[in-house]
Formats: sequence, structure tokens, C-alpha cells
Amino acid sequence: MGQYNYKKTEKKWAEKWVRDKTFTPDLSGAKNPYYALFMFPYPSAEGLHIGNFYAFTCVDVMAKYKKLQGFDVFEPIGFDAFGLHSENYALTIGETPRKMLRRTEENFRKQLKMAGLGCDWTREVDTANPNYYKWTQWIFTKLFERGLAVRKESLVHWCPGCKTVLADEQIENGVCERCGSISEKKKMKQWFFKITDYAQRILDGLNEMDWSEITKAAQKNWIGRSEGAIIKFEVQPPNIDTSAQFGEVEPQYIEVFTTRPDTLFGVTYFVLSPEHNLVRQFTTDEQREEVEKYIKDTASKSDLDRMESKEKTGVFTGAYVINPVNNEKIPVWVADYVLMGYGTGAIMAVPAHDERDWEFAKKYDLPIKKVVEPPALLRIPRNIEDIAAGAKEEIKIEAEYWSAEGVNINSEFLNGLATDEAKKKMTEWLKEKNLGRANINYKLRDWCISRQRYWGPPIPVIYCEKCGIVSVPEKDLPVLLPDLEKEWEPAGDGKGPLSKVDSFVKTECPKCGKPAKRETDVMDNFLDSAWYYYRYLSPENGEEIFDKKIGDKWLPVDFYVGGNEHAVLHLMYTRFITMLLRDLDVVDFDNPFKRFRANGMILKDGKKMSKSKGNVVNPEEYGEKVGYDALKSYLLFLGPFEENRSFSDEGILGTMRWVDKIYRLKDKVKESAKDGNKVLRNLHKTIKRVSEDFEGQKYNTAIARLMEMTNVLSAADEISRDTWLKFLALTAPFLPALAEEMWERAGNKSSIFGHKNWPEYDLGFVREDEFELVVQVNGKLRGSITAPRGINEKEAEKKVRAEEKFKKYLENRIIKKTIFVKNRLINFVIDK
Repeated sequence: MGQYNYKKTEKKWAEKWVRDKTFTPDLSGAKNPYYALFMFPYPSAEGLHIGNFYAFTCVDVMAKYKKLQGFDVFEPIGFDAFGLHSENYALTIGETPRKMLRRTEENFRKQLKMAGLGCDWTREVDTANPNYYKWTQWIFTKLFERGLAVRKESLVHWCPGCKTVLADEQIENGVCERCGSISEKKKMKQWFFKITDYAQRILDGLNEMDWSEITKAAQKNWIGRSEGAIIKFEVQPPNIDTSAQFGEVEPQYIEVFTTRPDTLFGVTYFVLSPEHNLVRQFTTDEQREEVEKYIKDTASKSDLDRMESKEKTGVFTGAYVINPVNNEKIPVWVADYVLMGYGTGAIMAVPAHDERDWEFAKKYDLPIKKVVEPPALLRIPRNIEDIAAGAKEEIKIEAEYWSAEGVNINSEFLNGLATDEAKKKMTEWLKEKNLGRANINYKLRDWCISRQRYWGPPIPVIYCEKCGIVSVPEKDLPVLLPDLEKEWEPAGDGKGPLSKVDSFVKTECPKCGKPAKRETDVMDNFLDSAWYYYRYLSPENGEEIFDKKIGDKWLPVDFYVGGNEHAVLHLMYTRFITMLLRDLDVVDFDNPFKRFRANGMILKDGKKMSKSKGNVVNPEEYGEKVGYDALKSYLLFLGPFEENRSFSDEGILGTMRWVDKIYRLKDKVKESAKDGNKVLRNLHKTIKRVSEDFEGQKYNTAIARLMEMTNVLSAADEISRDTWLKFLALTAPFLPALAEEMWERAGNKSSIFGHKNWPEYDLGFVREDEFELVVQVNGKLRGSITAPRGINEKEAEKKVRAEEKFKKYLENRIIKKTIFVKNRLINFVIDK
């Protein structure tokens, strides 16, 4: 019988697949294209992390499944080489980034090839390659031409560890997501992309996207759309000049944004963010020392700390504003629970109807004026006679503050109005008096792309005394990054290392030809990764960002997988850049990925992995111990795709035993064998269910079904060649090297992935105990599911509710009644 030599087999097929270009499609001639994509790795360590490996595997098994179905599958590979991750690692080990990457990228290639991933190695991209970053710079110039790339002074996040500015999205819990240093706030002139101009378009696009709900929810929350009103408060004393902030707006007024204009009668104090540029003008001499100390203390706190702090703090400025609706004089405070990044950086405080305002008012003994009354709840009595008579009992809600909707009181012309109506009436009143207007606000801020570092694409901008700020013409791209062997480390002085390289800085203005200077900051590496999936289609193309003819065939990407930690970074930016490309008529869609799925995290024995804990799982180590087929299958078998799962050394041995068990089945295969009914019935059920599991990315249950089928075949006296080949095709996405080896030994000359080898099930073998249950909602067909014959109404409803595709019709809906026709259909009658 012999023992399965997984090392020899996996090495043989890994090398053969690359040599024979088994997974290299003809992009131009493809008849049935399918683009499967994983997030390309940062080659900024000595090898693959198990988290990367798992995400790659999630894509790879789908790619192999589609290839077995007859699709022309494109699964490319590249390296996200520019950026802080690579530069910081190079600093740690004392090498230049370029020298370090030559070694680390080669090791990544070796590991990925040995793992048997079905990548096309002929179209590799590297973001640090000039023929790549030429087009990153081209994107900048297009944004600049459209007024979407602007240089402005702003309060930005400064990382003292990385010694550079970071985007809002790169700060997690108040610290740098790359090095863990506590961020600081600085006012600096930086380059920004005006992603805020696309905020509503990005938000609207979420409705039509087949992406993980957790990812869409994160983006929706990050965009943070709020409907409300801008309200003007007259400043006291009136000689405070607000024109620097508001331009043509009357200088004696300061504006706030609120989602609750209906509560204007309840305003009892006014708050400025400590970073607001009018704080010092508002502050009286008597309060100046205390206010200055407060501003200094606040500077060391992160936005998150300020938002989550239970303890409310603030200082009275000594100034007042006038409430426009009742002319009441209101004290102006400075408090850190108000952030400059939201609205105007100033708020009207209504402590009776906002939790944070209430906490602040209680602490500083400020007035609390109730202007919205909670709605009365109606309780229907239990007494049947009272019910028949229509009697109802009113319940009053008592609360220290009431932030929800209700009915206005103590509000003059708003009294008795429900919240929505009161909002509308107050906004109209403000507009008539030229004291306010309806407004939509977004939490989303513009994307800061300046980095005061070395390892990144130079910003393609020239500063000319005569012509001003000039973008580098396309014919002069790329602006090459100098190859520095020394003095490339960040200084932390607010200037990038390129500022010290005279040969780089000194240039000529492309407009007038006079001496000029280059921008010395480089760009955020998240711009590099916002468009890489386009470049895979023609990585050597020097004339355009990618071959549009090929793009028309292959785009958008069919299937994309990655961690949800990228929801408001990479995944938001990819959508923004794609929308830009659509506006440039480069593509004809807004969403770059037809389907995105966020994968869960891999834990080790229930704990998050880290080098300090000594529990990091090295894929190469386990590939050696148990084989890559077993490792990949084990990772997928651990649990549902989107959930975290825990890796254990004991558990992976069970998957290794499954691989060995399949290998031993080869000795039962006979040309003359006749499969029994049990084998055939289980085989065709397995084909059907595994196919369905693949379409829903239910890899764990697909593997479980294959393990069950393995047991059925192990119990059989012999196996027919036809059944054996069908079974091998089913296992091939998970166990490609083993399946390929057994396929060859069965006498096949071409690769198992070379033809349309995915088996089809015979309905006759699956019909006897299953049927397609038709699902209707209010009489309209919404789909169907496979269900066991004889299923009762309760179980049918439970099964339907568990399916993702029906949740949008049934979640948070009241089901009036259910119409169930046994073995045929279920119809949910719901409130419309």
C-alpha cells in the first residue's frame, strides 16, 4: 500500500504547475473569465504570516473550483512593497528598504509557490517598481487637475514613532496602526485627496454591493451621514472676528451643525472644541490662563479617548453667544468632548436631550431646560370587557434626559409638534430669518496622503515662484525615487528625507522653465494599493494605466477576500479611486469588486498570535510537518469563513489523517468495479452539497461532507474509476497536490485543472429525500432552498431565516402569518 509522501508530491506539483503555467490564463482570448483576488502581501517580514496564508487560501480554493467548472481563472500575485511597513522593518534590521525587499520578496515567492497556490506568476506587480508607481503618480495628477488633490493647512495626526503624518483611518484607538505609538495632533500643510466630495456616492453605492455586511456597516458608520441644520449664534461681545473662519459669513455670528434643530429652545450653553481657531478670541483675559492650560492638556489626548471618556471636563471662556430663537445669553465653554473634525467644531448644548451635554451640565451646575417630552406609551388592559370597550391605559416615561424623538414643549411655535415636524418647522423659521439652513454633514474627512518618509512614490508636484504649484506632466512621469544608501531615515522634523537631496529637489518648472523645487514628501502606500488589481491585467504597459480592452473582459473583479480591518482604509480607497477612474472614462463601474468577503482571524489555542507570546504559527513550518494540503484544509475546516477560528497542533493532525485516508483509497479503485446504491447516492448528494457550499463560501461544511464521503468509500469493498475521478475533482480545490497525483496515477495525461472536470450530480440519486422549497414573501417569489422531504413548517421557517439571501426580506419584519404547502413552498405574509 505504501505511505503517502506529501513532501515529494507537493514539491513535484508545485514546480510543475509553475513550469507548465497551469494557472496562467490567456487574458485576451478568454471565453469565460473569472477574476479571483486576494489582498497582495506586505513583503516586510521574513515570511508569510498564517493570517495572510488563510486569506490567500480562501481565494485559492474558490479559484480552483471555478477552474474545474470550466472558467478561465485569473488569480494574480504581487507585492505591496512601498510604505511604512517595509521602511519600518528595514529600519529595525538595519538595511535599506530596497536591499531588504530583494531578499524578503524572493522568500515570499518561494513560500507561495511551495504552498501550491494557483497564482499566475507571469503578471506580478510590485508597487516600488517605477513602471508601477508611474501610474500611482498619474492618478495624483488626475486628481490635481480636477481640484481633488489640494495642499492645505490642517490639524493632522503625527506619529512620533514613524515620524510622519498619518491619515485619520490609520489611527486605531488613539495609536498608530503601524507602530503602536500614541498619535499627536499638529497643524501642518499637507496634501489631501478630497474623498469627501464623493461621500454621498460612496455611501449610496453600498446599497447595491455584494459585500460582507460587517464591511458595509463599517463604511457607512465611517462616512457618518447626518441630516440637520446649520444655525448661526450671535457672538457677544460682537467685536470678535469670525471672518477668518467663515469668509463672507457675517463676522458677528458663529455657526454650529445640529441634527436636532427642534431642541433649539433648550440650549443652555455653547461649546467650542479646544482646537477651534476662535477659542483664543473668545477667551477673556480673566479666563486666559485656565483656557490655555486646558488646550495644552487636551493636545495629548486622542480623539477616541475624548469620545469615550466618562469624565467630562471643560473651562468657561468668559464669552457669550445669543440663542437666535429666544435671544437668551448663553455662556461659551471649551470642552474636549467636542471634536474639531465633526461639523464646525462648535456645538449648541441641550443637556435635557443629550447624554454628554447632560453629564457636563450636571458636573458644572449649568441649567437644564426640557423642550421635548417622551411620547406616551399605550398599554391595552388585560380585562376583556375593557378591551371590548376600547379602553387604553397611558404610561408616562420618566428620564433624566431624553435624546430620542417625542413631542415639543416649552418651545413656543413648536409646542405640540412631533420631532420630525418640529425639525422641519424650525429649519424653515431659521431660513426665513437668515439665521440658518438645512444641511447634510459627514464624519468622513479628506484623505491625507503626505508622508514625511523615504520609501514611497514621490508626490509629482513642483513649486515655482512664478507659476505656483504645478503638477508634473505625464510625459515626465515617473518622478523617480532616488536610490539612497544613507540618510534615508526619517528625522522627525516635519520634512521628508528627500528634502536633503539637492539633486532631487532642484529642478525646472515644466511651464516656464525657470528654477523650481520638487515636493519632498512621498505618498501614502494606501494609494499604491487602491488600484493594483487593475495593473495586474497589463503590468508592463507603458502607455496606459492598464489595457482597457482586457479590462472590459475581466473587470470588475469577481471575488475578493481580506480582513475587515481594511474596511475604512484600503476598501474605502479602492472605491474612491475606481469612481475617479470612471469619471475619467477609464472604467464604466463604481464598485471594483463584484463580491467581497471579510474573512475571520486565525487564533492560536484561543488567543491572538504575537511574537511576544511565542504563539505565532509559521505556514512554512506546518507545511513541512503535515503538508500544505492538510494545512490549508485544516484552516478552512475550523469554522465558518467569516468567523475567528482557533488553530491547535492536535486538530491539524486529524486533517493529516484524512489526507492519508484518501491516499489509501486508491488501492480500492478497480476498472471493473460496480458501485453500490449507497455509494452512488452519497456521491451525488456530496456533489450537490459541496457545489452549493462553494457558492456560499461554506468551506468548512464542504470539507465535512467530503470527509463523510471518504468514510463511505472506505467502507466500500471497491470503487469504480468513474466514482474515484469524480471524488478527486471534488477534493481538488482543497487538496490540489494529492488530487493531481491520484488523477495522474489513474491514467490521465493532462492536469485535473486543465479541463472542465467538476462533476454534475444525477437528480435521480438526490431526489428521494430532498426537494427545492420555494420561498415567497407576500406572494412574490424570492428564491428557493434545498430541504429534506417531509420538513415541517417550523423547521422550514428556521432554515429559510438562516439563509443570508432571505434576511433582507425577513429581518426586523413582523410576520403576520405563514402559508406552508408541504414539500412545495413557504410564503411569509409580512407588514409592508
